[in-house]
Amino acid sequence: MPLLNRASELQSEATEWRRHLHANPEILYDVENTAAFVAARLQEFGVDEIVTGIGRTGVVGIIKGSGEGSTIGLRADMDALPLEEITRKPWASVTSGRMHACGHDGHTAMLLGAAKYLAETRNFRGSIAVIFQPAEEGGGGAREMVADGMMEDFGIRQVYGMHNHPGMAVGTFATRKGSIMAAADQFDIEITGRSGHAAQPHKSVDPVLAASQVVVALQSIASREADPLSSVVVTVTKIHGGDAYNVIPDMVKLSGTVRTLLPEMREMAETRIGEIASGVAMAMGAKATLRYHRGYPVTFNHASETEFAVDVMRKVAGDHAVSDAFPPTMGAEDFSYMLESRPGSFIFIGNGDTANLHNSAYDFNDEVIPYGISYWVTLAETALAA
Repeated sequence: MPLLNRASELQSEATEWRRHLHANPEILYDVENTAAFVAARLQEFGVDEIVTGIGRTGVVGIIKGSGEGSTIGLRADMDALPLEEITRKPWASVTSGRMHACGHDGHTAMLLGAAKYLAETRNFRGSIAVIFQPAEEGGGGAREMVADGMMEDFGIRQVYGMHNHPGMAVGTFATRKGSIMAAADQFDIEITGRSGHAAQPHKSVDPVLAASQVVVALQSIASREADPLSSVVVTVTKIHGGDAYNVIPDMVKLSGTVRTLLPEMREMAETRIGEIASGVAMAMGAKATLRYHRGYPVTFNHASETEFAVDVMRKVAGDHAVSDAFPPTMGAEDFSYMLESRPGSFIFIGNGDTANLHNSAYDFNDEVIPYGISYWVTLAETALAA
């Protein structure tokens, strides 16, 4: 089954939806207008049941097929990023400091297109739950929707997600079994010394020097303590301390992120960050205190559902346009919470030669829309064959 004719017919309308959403971005859970737009479209399509306010501001639509059967979930994210857009396109963000720099506008438009198609044809048994999620960008919206009982309330047996990928050609797809995106944790380390005059360092304990040594020592976790085949990233992204040129401060704060693909690496990194920081600081007469926050878990694709997703991608795009062994990325994705709750798979769809994600020059490629709609529809109709 190649690219669906009806999906191509829907491209123009879905592009209008996408550009409307792009021009009106909303952040985290504050996506009331976006959610209302989604719910209104689902109502126009004749979706059987529309529930709002799941996970605070999420929307779920239930499309019933031609007979009894199970329910599968298809998920798109709705939120934008706190970033200033520089594209100057006619549909650029009208709100300063906010933009759809990750393509969630496109994800929403593609799933809306699939919902319209499936509500028209209903060529499947059972039900399709179209899931529109808030707060993927750091807010854990998927976790909140799961905690609200979404899977149980709608009887969702499997769940599938999709994200655009700049640098992959339009019309191509990719995924892999197992870990496809990393766990993302954050840490804060306070290095406490003793303040003093900058001209008399011997009368103080310099936390700036101690913090500098800690930053260097933390790099040994990836270079000397992790198996080279087991990915781990430890990156210090913030150093704050001191307010004057001639004063050694009392304290310096380091902050950063940890990315891992395996549970044992996550445990090791957390333990060693604390031990290294404490040991290095102590050796210099200072004290280190670690606060470690576990963020999104690993996005882990279930084997059989991923094999199924690959078969669907091949039906849509052909064998030559599908990779089933795509390298994992150290970026994170809160669809991981849904995959912890139900079996499923997360895939990438090519966005062409565009600016990268989270870039102020990024824009979703509207040529991708019929491929995304075709994937969702083919997946639904194949999984719940009438």
